[in-house]
Amino acid sequence: MDTKIARIIHDEFGIETDVQLSRPEPQFGDYATNVALQLAGSLGKPPREIAEQLAEKLRQVDDFAEVTVAGPGFINLHLSDTNLLALTHQKPRPKKSGQTTVIETNNPNPFKAMHIGHAFNAVLGDTIANLLAVDGAQVHRVSYHGDVGLHVGKSMRSLLHYVDGNADKLNEIPEAERNTFMSRMYSEGSLAYKEDEGAKTEIDGLARESFSPQSEIYKQVYTICKTWSFEQIDQIVALLGNQPIERRFLESEADAIGVRTVKANVPAVFKESNGALIFEGSKYGSFDNAFVAGNGRGLYGARDLGLMQLKNDAFHAEKSYIATAEEQRDYFKGVIAAAELCLPELKGVTVNISTGTVKLSTGKMSSRDGDVIEIAWLFDQFKDAIRARDGEPTDEIVAGALRYQFLRVKIGSDVVFDINEAVSLTGNTGSYLQYAHARARRILEKISGPIETPKVINSEDRALVRKLGEYHEVVETAVSSLEPHHVCNYLFELAQEFNRYYEKNHVLGSDHEQHRAGLVALYADTLKAGLSILGIVAPEKM
Repeated sequence: MDTKIARIIHDEFGIETDVQLSRPEPQFGDYATNVALQLAGSLGKPPREIAEQLAEKLRQVDDFAEVTVAGPGFINLHLSDTNLLALTHQKPRPKKSGQTTVIETNNPNPFKAMHIGHAFNAVLGDTIANLLAVDGAQVHRVSYHGDVGLHVGKSMRSLLHYVDGNADKLNEIPEAERNTFMSRMYSEGSLAYKEDEGAKTEIDGLARESFSPQSEIYKQVYTICKTWSFEQIDQIVALLGNQPIERRFLESEADAIGVRTVKANVPAVFKESNGALIFEGSKYGSFDNAFVAGNGRGLYGARDLGLMQLKNDAFHAEKSYIATAEEQRDYFKGVIAAAELCLPELKGVTVNISTGTVKLSTGKMSSRDGDVIEIAWLFDQFKDAIRARDGEPTDEIVAGALRYQFLRVKIGSDVVFDINEAVSLTGNTGSYLQYAHARARRILEKISGPIETPKVINSEDRALVRKLGEYHEVVETAVSSLEPHHVCNYLFELAQEFNRYYEKNHVLGSDHEQHRAGLVALYADTLKAGLSILGIVAPEKM
């Protein structure tokens, strides 16, 4: 449609231009454009005059039932019924066909409990992967975890004291309690590190040993608890509705590669300072950061450099996405700048998506000291809230409610929600949309005979059909910006539009039953497609 208008502009005025269409309020039309105002300067004519000339030509095109000019030169376009119906079947146009991408869809560290902040990044990463796939990209889902370093040392001190030389004591801990147990071990170690100088020295030594365990008891405890952690992570990520990863990357794999890269780029990229190797990130919108410590040990920056190379060796991706909390934004600016100087072949590949913070209405959900709200607790709270409204808290319903609360907020904004509100069947929630889909399917089950694809639009249908026709545009917007909240907003608005339609227009037993059932089917299919992008199951019954 925009290309047709562009051709008319070229034919009339000899100008090549990109025509931008917007969606005005329904009473003004199905589309609107201000292209006449944009052309006024180059043509030296009043925009209203240009708009009238274009409108006259557009009225001769079968696509439009009505073309009007408003204000100083806005052109409002009412589509023909045929074209309005056609939009309900239009698919989003993929723009990344053939592009190879890799994205981290979960990255909680082992030896600590998985908390709600980890769940947020996992859900967001998985949904961005869905958007990339819709856009035609070949998507590789991976994960990255810190299996070495200080946090391991904190947990290992507590764990080694707990087993007291007998690793078999760990086998006494029930599987359902392991995540909470690991959380307690890390919390105790974190507190000791802050308050006890002797413990701090011990933990620093245990952190160094995580890179190459020496004692047999350390190896046994480390191996058991690392296995536990990844089993828990995989189970929880699956409960969140994420698709499986292809490969798990570890800091222990990336460390040596990153350290070699840093040392090979001294002094061109990194500067030595008291034995440490520093990247002057302040010159690149970041901050000065040590990538290698004075003792030669790799730090986070070096490991992220190593990870970039591991990903490239595995997938040769054109884009690599990482979703992290907002407080890591400047850190990643520096890491990416350093990587592009050291490894010019990776220039423009890594993209950091900065997220907000997840909070309950009572405050922040986690802290670095190990005092966290575990994801299992939040699952239980959602189940209780769903039961309180007489619902059945299946894993799919819980995941749908939780995912939607994360995704409906624009990326970068904080996620603050009330659990009871999140499972409501009357507000802007995942539960409401899942229920809306199930309700539509129940209507269709009661239709006798085949359901027809609508061929005409009655006057009462137009608002719903218009909204259905916006789906492909909304998805294209979400895909181009990698912002799932656009899909959430649209699905909620669509469900509201359908409710208005259904309240005034009976389906079952009406003279227009087959026709209206066709609209219900279009609506249900559109809901299901949008929920699928969000990673939310569209239940047939609820």
